[in-house]
Amino acid sequence: MKSISDLPAVKVVEGCKPNDIPPEVLGSDEPILLKGLVSEWPAVATCGSSLPEAAQYLSRFWTNELVTVYVSDVNDGRFFYNDEYTGFNFGAGTAHFGQVMQKLGEHPGSEGQAIYMGSTNVDRWLPGFREENDVAMPSDDGLVSIWIGNKTRISAHYDFPDNIACVVAGERRFTLFPPDQIENLYIGPIDRTPSGQAISLVDFNNPDCEKFPRFAEALEHATVSEMGPGDAIFIPSMWWHHVESFSAYNILVNYWWTSTPSSPSAALMHGILALRDLPERQRAAWKGLFDYYVFSADDSVFEHIPEAGRGCLAPLDESTSKTLRDEMMKRLG
Repeated sequence: MKSISDLPAVKVVEGCKPNDIPPEVLGSDEPILLKGLVSEWPAVATCGSSLPEAAQYLSRFWTNELVTVYVSDVNDGRFFYNDEYTGFNFGAGTAHFGQVMQKLGEHPGSEGQAIYMGSTNVDRWLPGFREENDVAMPSDDGLVSIWIGNKTRISAHYDFPDNIACVVAGERRFTLFPPDQIENLYIGPIDRTPSGQAISLVDFNNPDCEKFPRFAEALEHATVSEMGPGDAIFIPSMWWHHVESFSAYNILVNYWWTSTPSSPSAALMHGILALRDLPERQRAAWKGLFDYYVFSADDSVFEHIPEAGRGCLAPLDESTSKTLRDEMMKRLG
């Protein structure tokens, strides 16, 4: 089996500017390392110096609102399930920003507690930060989040939005897999997850080849990206990524955006509820309907229907999307 160090590197693009990322990057079907994309951010210059300087710089923007913090006593920094998969190996609580930074100073490595403040909305908790440190997204309603922690490991997972992850402080490694490797990553529960998305149950630092034999095949399709302060990585929607943070403190800022206002996650859950356990002949019939109306849909689905009567079969706009959501809620209720 390959080791992570044997994997090919993600494609690298240099010379991009935060406010002018080429369309071919933002539309890429594969991950791209944007070397030095945010190296001129004041946050990168300041926060990379020391934890006290990072705390002082970020405190200029931070509100008094509490943030959610995850803490684990495992000595390898892996945020994961407990042994019975009935819960997790970490606890969650709330704290003020200053308390988070103080705690990081007390536990600079993975010998003590692993500390992880994940996916905190920048516009809400750090108003003004983006006036000095920003990336132009292709969508006006994208989401910007900040992540702060010490040496941690986040299991391979996917995100529905496209994503640019910018390293502000610390060293990180992303190990990435295309969406079609799902069956080789041994995905855990989808209704009880550490942070919202289903994760791979494989321990990347010590993979169990007997328990997870197909993981070797997943590694044949994987790429890796080693990143330092100022670097950013574009991760296309639905790509699996395992994230490791190696420094005593690490800061990451994420930019997320989608081309649709709705996430398909609810449709997946409803599909399990409504379709998975049907008799085989009925599942086959419904698969045909989904192929016709969703996965292979084109104008032939609605062109024979007078325009005024096409409803949700025609391309969706804001009005028809709302009508469709209302109808779904009525039927689910």
